[in-house]
Amino acid sequence: MDTSVIGLTSYLTLGAILFAISIAGIFLNRKNVVVLLMCIELMLLAANINFIAFSHYLNDLAGQVFVFFILTVAAAEAAIGLAILVVLFRNRRTIDVDDLDELKG
Repeated sequence: MDTSVIGLTSYLTLGAILFAISIAGIFLNRKNVVVLLMCIELMLLAANINFIAFSHYLNDLAGQVFVFFILTVAAAEAAIGLAILVVLFRNRRTIDVDDLDELKG
């Protein structure tokens, strides 16, 4: 029976790849606000993978507690960001970043 264990470096590599994809998505796509929000969420999930991996490797629950806080912030960011996008789309009929450059209070 082969019980192969996935090591810490595999999780850190996966987190680094997800983080790099999210950075590339932010720099390559500057038009669509929804895609920018998704890239930010992916960046937070990459950080969560690293927190969980180190928490398991060091037998410390502090990393998992941080993950709960990050997930809470990510959920609030998504809800508020999407609510702002709905209001902007109703007023301007676009979610293009270039068209949203002159926001006034």
